[in-house]
Amino acid sequence: MAKKVLVVDDSPTDLQMLSTLLKKQGYDVVTAVDGEDAIAKAAANHPPLVVLDIILPKKNGFQVCRQLKSSPDTSGIKVILVSSKNQDSDKFWGMKQGADDYIGKPYQDEVLLAAIARQL
Repeated sequence: MAKKVLVVDDSPTDLQMLSTLLKKQGYDVVTAVDGEDAIAKAAANHPPLVVLDIILPKKNGFQVCRQLKSSPDTSGIKVILVSSKNQDSDKFWGMKQGADDYIGKPYQDEVLLAAIARQL
């Protein structure tokens, strides 16, 4: 059975590129376009992994990560933050929120796929 991955990004282009990349690798992809949608879909689908943008409408990726990690239902879900916010302070803050990995945009497909493989 394919591993399920929830991909969260408010950019339709980024969402499509990432979904296509993961589907080609055999992953079952669920998508969300804002923070509240991400939390709802994580709770409903229980994916083992969320690939999460930080700059999102309704709730940002830091808030989503913190909420997923603090809820007993979703605390076991791995979170990879993927963002154009790639200062050391952003990475530090992301890891403090419970993220399992942090990848800066623009990323190389191989780097992201390796991070996903490590978490799954």
